[in-house]
Amino acid sequence: MNKILLHLSNHCTFAGSICPNKAFLIGTNSMNRSVFYILIASIFLFCCGCEHIKQRHQAGVVAEVAGQTLTEEDIAHLTSGLNAEDSARVAEQYIYDWAVSILQYEEASAERQARIEQMVSDYRRSLYRYEYERALVARQMPKEVADTLVEQFYAQHAQQFVLKESILKGVLIVLPEGTPKQDKLKKWLASIDEEQMEQIEKYVYQYATGYELFTDSWKTANQLLLRLPTDSRSLQQEMRRHSLIELHDSTQVYILQITDKYFAGDIMPQDYAASEIERIILNQRELEFLQQKRHELYNDALKKKKIIRRNQ
Repeated sequence: MNKILLHLSNHCTFAGSICPNKAFLIGTNSMNRSVFYILIASIFLFCCGCEHIKQRHQAGVVAEVAGQTLTEEDIAHLTSGLNAEDSARVAEQYIYDWAVSILQYEEASAERQARIEQMVSDYRRSLYRYEYERALVARQMPKEVADTLVEQFYAQHAQQFVLKESILKGVLIVLPEGTPKQDKLKKWLASIDEEQMEQIEKYVYQYATGYELFTDSWKTANQLLLRLPTDSRSLQQEMRRHSLIELHDSTQVYILQITDKYFAGDIMPQDYAASEIERIILNQRELEFLQQKRHELYNDALKKKKIIRRNQ
């Protein structure tokens, strides 16, 4: 039987005849009874097939490949608004592409089914294992990393942590041009302690249009560039020359007091490297944790005879 059936306008019916205008009169007295029954069965099956074709036609089926059907409704959106010639061309191309895709799948399935099924099975197993182990880590593995562990790791591996960009700690204050008592502010900034900090905050509250205190946390130079009227190269030069940097634009003055700084290529300070060190320690802990759980699972299965080892 052809793999592709195109249904256009042909159909058959059964209402006391095989097909229209062709009636058969079967005389039971003139033929062997067994032949009679065989003929009746053949006529019935043939006409059922005709009826099936008719039903497919009535349902608007335009093509069938390997048991899959394509209907007029499936392709109606492709031909909407087109003239008869273009509509026929588009429909024909779509039917061709649709049929080829199914035929190729059928051929590939026959040739590569075992390999693909194995790949799917392997992937499913890997996915189950991954989700199972993620759940184990989430439920059972300790997530806290002691400061002493970070210190020990940094002491042993500090050379691994090299800065890719400059970082700094300090204070940034933005003032309108002409703000009074700027000299006093710079004096307070030069040696920041609790007393000086109180004076700085009073001054900022009275005069500043912008203020950022980051003496306890690191910022990259690029982060500060978003707030300063300068470029990266100029800022790097100023950072190397001075601890107090003063910049101006048309309306404001920017005063940056640097309390600590490191440059690209330097070894990271421990507190800056701490988050990366914690990640490394947790990754190593996870590997060891999962290895231990795998050993426990295997040994438990041996005890319960879920695994049977054959002597070689």
